[in-house]
Amino acid sequence: MKSLRLILSNPRYFGPAWVFASLNILFGTWVINIPSVKENLGIDKADLGIAIFFLSLGIFTIFPIAAKIINRIGVGKATFFGIMGSSFMALLPLVAPNHYTLMAALFFFGAANGFTDIAMNTLVTEIEKKDKQMFMSAAHGFFSLGGVLAGLGSFLILTIGSPPLHMLIAVILVLGINAIFFRRYYHIKAAPVNKEPFNFKLFKPLLVIGIVAFVAMGTEGAIVDWSGLYLKEISMAPEALWGAGFLGFQITMTLGRFVADAISTRIGSVKIVALGAIIAIGGFLMVLSTLTYLVIAGFALIGLGFSVMAPELFRIGGNVQGIDSSQGVSFIAGLGYTGFLLAPPVLGFVAKKWSLLTCFTGLLGCVVLILMATLLLNRKRPNA
Repeated sequence: MKSLRLILSNPRYFGPAWVFASLNILFGTWVINIPSVKENLGIDKADLGIAIFFLSLGIFTIFPIAAKIINRIGVGKATFFGIMGSSFMALLPLVAPNHYTLMAALFFFGAANGFTDIAMNTLVTEIEKKDKQMFMSAAHGFFSLGGVLAGLGSFLILTIGSPPLHMLIAVILVLGINAIFFRRYYHIKAAPVNKEPFNFKLFKPLLVIGIVAFVAMGTEGAIVDWSGLYLKEISMAPEALWGAGFLGFQITMTLGRFVADAISTRIGSVKIVALGAIIAIGGFLMVLSTLTYLVIAGFALIGLGFSVMAPELFRIGGNVQGIDSSQGVSFIAGLGYTGFLLAPPVLGFVAKKWSLLTCFTGLLGCVVLILMATLLLNRKRPNA
């Protein structure tokens, strides 16, 4: 909990951590209001799916150019402008008058979110380098906390009765607190890197990390989307417990991120990812037992294992020797988000062709691959 105390006691660290929370408050508030947007525009599920695809397209469009912008204007300014842009763009989908403007609004919302994501992870990487303080995992814990706050905000829907007003309240909360703390990080710029001519040997560690991010975040996305259905169809759990696996996963994910920095300081980023993979493997074995309460406990254990992966992968990617931190983070984010977005529909196809049990057996295999990749990374010893 040292990193959590550091964030809560020092504005220099709370400012960036609040950006993490802010991003998920905005995104979570949009997700909560999706049913209302669908109903108000009179669109069907297929139209909604196309619109949401444009959100993903916006994220991927910004990734190739985000690092250049961040390096040009400074990572502190980029983070502040990013969260300002995300806040403004978050309002657009809620006021879109038709399906076409919704697609455009979600594209720009996705682009702003993708840019902010890369900027804020790069910012934390740079502060860690300058201050010799580890708080990346705790910052990601604030991201999870932002989702919890957005969820609590869902209770305001009936009282407010207006999706745009609901989002406006979220935006005011986000910007109000950012206005207090942004000066603590606004001036920060990435430390200059002695770049080397491109060669595969230099790029290889980053490629391995990117593949791990693809698999890890893809598996995480699959669990988020399919855990409830697994409990329903495979474990034959009662309806009251269908959401218990997801809840356990999210709780341990959040708590794990608040304690991971201290462990990472002692054993290193690569080893803590390996430890997380071992814990997750144990969780998947429990899930594959199909016994309801063991499955729920297994999802919670998987959440604990996966809690360390994304933060540490961003930390490693931002510290690869000879590569700008923003470029490393951008590469990891790009592959990670690709996995997060692709895995759930792929698993849907597999579940239809075979079964959800086959899907989760495959996910167990993916975590074993992550463990094997950490052995390779540890042997190569990138500067992380």
